[in-house]
Amino acid sequence: SREEPMEVASLSTFRTHPERFFQWFRPLAGQIFNAQPNAAHVALADLESPSREITIITQNIDLLHQKAGSKNVVEMHGSIRTMSCTQCFKKFESEFFIKEFIEMGRIPKCPSCNGILKPNVILFGEQLPQTAWFDAQRAVRQCDLMLVAGSSLEVLPVAGLPMQALDRGSHLVIVNNSPTYLNVRADV
Repeated sequence: SREEPMEVASLSTFRTHPERFFQWFRPLAGQIFNAQPNAAHVALADLESPSREITIITQNIDLLHQKAGSKNVVEMHGSIRTMSCTQCFKKFESEFFIKEFIEMGRIPKCPSCNGILKPNVILFGEQLPQTAWFDAQRAVRQCDLMLVAGSSLEVLPVAGLPMQALDRGSHLVIVNNSPTYLNVRADV
């Protein structure tokens, strides 16, 4: 409530004032690492079977789909699973750094060059990962049913994926607390 997320969680703030980003991110990181999947995450994982191909396309960075058992997850905004050095670009598992960061507030540093480690999440002002975008589009082109759960469908380009599925003749189910621009086109 004290910080504007679009400003503090931006690539420009991370580059110019990383301490400000990490101060904002610290309580969020603690919540994410301690979070457990809810019934919806488990239900989606339970849909997977040898006879049914399921792809989860998520904008969440929390790994809850994987914790629930989902196997084929496309992370559109990355995840907190890994961090990369902003100087030497080496990639590390977050678990080795995040506990100390959460408990002590120390900004994670690269053990090789002492550069600042950036969580491998997409900040405002950053491009979506190309591989994730292509994987999501491939899944949408091949699906016969798309379930949108808990999304406002307001943030492009991901918000346009259900329209691509509809244009290819797929069925659409929307489960949400508020209306979306596609409710009129949804089967359910």
